[in-house]
Amino acid sequence: MTPPRKLHIKSYGCQMNVYDAQRMVDTLAPEGFVETASADDADLVVLNTCHIREKASEKVYSELGRLRVAKEEAARDGRKMSVVVAGCVAQAEGNEIIRRAPVVDVVVGPQSYHHLPQLLARAKAEGRALETEFPVDDKFGFLPPPSRQAIRARGISSFVTVQEGCDKFCTFCVVPYTRGTEVSRPVAKIIDDVQRLADNGVREITLIGQNVNAYHGDGPDGRPWPLGKLLYRLAEIPGIVRLRYSTSHPRDVEDTLISAHRDLDALMPFVHLPVQSGSDRILAAMNRKHTAADYRRVIDRFRAARQDIAFSSDFIVGFPTETEEDFAATLALVAQIGYAGAYSFKYSPRPGTPAADMQETVSTADMDERLVRLQELIDSQQSAFNRAAIGKTVDVLFERAARNPGQIVGRTAYLQPAHVVAPADIIGQVLPVSVESLERYSLLGSLANAGLSRTPAHANDLSQPIMGA
Repeated sequence: MTPPRKLHIKSYGCQMNVYDAQRMVDTLAPEGFVETASADDADLVVLNTCHIREKASEKVYSELGRLRVAKEEAARDGRKMSVVVAGCVAQAEGNEIIRRAPVVDVVVGPQSYHHLPQLLARAKAEGRALETEFPVDDKFGFLPPPSRQAIRARGISSFVTVQEGCDKFCTFCVVPYTRGTEVSRPVAKIIDDVQRLADNGVREITLIGQNVNAYHGDGPDGRPWPLGKLLYRLAEIPGIVRLRYSTSHPRDVEDTLISAHRDLDALMPFVHLPVQSGSDRILAAMNRKHTAADYRRVIDRFRAARQDIAFSSDFIVGFPTETEEDFAATLALVAQIGYAGAYSFKYSPRPGTPAADMQETVSTADMDERLVRLQELIDSQQSAFNRAAIGKTVDVLFERAARNPGQIVGRTAYLQPAHVVAPADIIGQVLPVSVESLERYSLLGSLANAGLSRTPAHANDLSQPIMGA
C-alpha cells in the first residue's frame, strides 16, 4: 500500500484564503495527500498568499528562502519536496516568481486551484508550471462536485464562499486585479454545500466574499437572489443555528438584508462593515462611492431593524493627501458609531492601483501618530463593549476544548471567546452562559439554567451604543 503524501498549506490574509486552503486540501485528498502541521517533512508545500498588506511579496520571497533550504535537505534524504505559490501574489506576480525563485514548482492564481493535480503533473513532466488566468465561466470550478467528494466538516463552524471579486475599484485595493470582477454562485449549489456541512455536524455558517452583500446568484425561480433572500433560505436548513457573512460594502446593503436581521434569530447581530475613513474628501479620493453620512444612514437602518446589533469596521490611516482635519473626521465617526472592534492600518501603496501614483503622501511619523490615536479609541470602545457583558447571560456556541483542563470555549453572537468549565459533550450546542469576568478579550463564566439547550437570540443586549450615536 502506497503511504500517503504529506501536504502543508500556509495561508496569509483574509477569510477567503482560509476557505481556499480548505478547498485545496479537498482537491488534493484524492491524489493521496494528507495535511501535516510542519513544512519540513512535507512532500508538498503550498504558500497561499495575500496581496492586501504592505510588503506581501517580500514576505513570500523570505518564506521561499527558508523552503529552499528545506527542499535541499529533503533531497539529501532522498525525498522530493514540491513547492507551490498560490493566491493573490501568485496572480499579480506569477512570472516574476518563476524568474526569481527556482525553488517554486507551480504558480497558481486564486481561480485555478481546481487545476492543482494537473499542474503538479505538468511540473513533474516539464519542470515547472504556471497558471494564473481567470477562467470566468469556471470561476468556482475548484469547489468539489458532490458526486466526486463531499465537503468535509472541520469543526462546528465553517466558511462557504458565495461570491468572489469586486466591481467597486477602490483606488487603494488590488482585489479587482487579483480576484477579478464580481461573480456569484448559484443558490442551489450554496444550499447543497450548507446542507452537507450541516449533515456533517457544522452548526455555524459564515458566507464569505470580497463584497459579499453584492451577492446576486441565480435562484431556483430563475431570478437573481440578493444576499438577504439567500439567508432566509439557509436559515431553514435543519442543524444550522447561526449564520454570518463577511465582508460587506456600505453601498450594497439592500432591504432584504436589513429585513433578514430583523426576522432571523439564526442571523447573528454582528456586522463587519468597512468604512475606511470618516472624511468625505478622502472617501472620494478612495473612490468608495459613499459619504460618511451615507455610512451613518446604513448603520441607522441596521439599528432600526435590530436594537442589539453591533459593528466592526476597517480603517486606513494616512491615505495620500489626508490632513489632520480629515483624520479628525474619522475619529468623530468612530466616536459616534461606537464599534465592538475594528481593524486599522497605515496606508501602503499596492502596485498597479490608482492610489500608488498619488504624489502627495503623508509622512510616516504622522501616520504612526494617527494610527496610535485611532487604535486607542477603538480599543477603548471594544473594552467597554466586552465589559458590558459582565453580569449578563449570553448565548454561546461551544466549539472545542480550551487550553486549560476542563474548560470548553465557544463564541458569543459577537464573536467574543467565552470559556466555561463543563463536559465536552456541550460542544456543538448553543447554551446560555452567565458572564462573571473578563480576561483580555475573553469572557469567563458558567453555564446558566442547566438543562436548557438554547435561549432566544435576542436576549443578548450588549450592543447599546458605547459612545453617542
